[in-house]
Amino acid sequence: MDEPKKDVIRATDAEAIRLGKTLLRSARFGALAVIEAQTGSPLVSRVGVATDIDGAPLILVSMLSAHTGALLADARCSLLLGEPGKGDPLAHPRLTLICQAARIERGSSEHARTERRYLNRNPKARLYAGLGDFSIFRLEPQRASLNGGFGKAYQLDRSHLLTSGPIVEDLAASEQSAIDHMNADHLDAIAVYAQHFANVSGKGWIIAGFDADGMDLVSGDDVCRVFFPQPLAAAPELRPILVDMVRTGRAAADAKIELNHAE
Repeated sequence: MDEPKKDVIRATDAEAIRLGKTLLRSARFGALAVIEAQTGSPLVSRVGVATDIDGAPLILVSMLSAHTGALLADARCSLLLGEPGKGDPLAHPRLTLICQAARIERGSSEHARTERRYLNRNPKARLYAGLGDFSIFRLEPQRASLNGGFGKAYQLDRSHLLTSGPIVEDLAASEQSAIDHMNADHLDAIAVYAQHFANVSGKGWIIAGFDADGMDLVSGDDVCRVFFPQPLAAAPELRPILVDMVRTGRAAADAKIELNHAE
């Protein structure tokens, strides 16, 4: 008798969802797969990536590019995220999103928000973002495949990756002023977020974006994701949680110094 096939897909748990969100929010670029209109063949291109405040990927592409024409003809697409590190590239986590692409109308409030978030994340794109042949597309995830490494395959759906509810619009309205304030007056606090909560070194970290789950930090070409201890339920919770995180991080740093002195 043949043995039943082993299901290679693991049950989706909180750890898998967090990894999926980390890959999504921390991506600087991705491989975009589209359907070539003339032939029906798959076409893959590298694109710069940011995320909307709810987590949906954003891309800024030229209307002259083959993949842009393909998206306008057929909105179905797929986006692969995840940077390989040292060693076997297949041992590093990656996320494949199945999406529907929607071009954002220039001059709309949605365009102002998505362009702001894209340029916060990719400031070098300011050189061409205003050109008439460039457009922002929002990629609406339908589902996703997460490969966390060998033997760690998961299926995620839209609700696992995107935030919904009033918090999205409320936070979007106040996000940029909070970013500007933190980057202008509290670089020391941002350094604490990077070092304690993301466990990254280096200097020059600034905040590129806030969302209900956490914040994205950038330093040159480096990106790191910091999650809040618990998701925000309302926009006014942002400031208190940032203050609490600084206190926690500094207390941990002080305790480490005292321990080192005692040894």
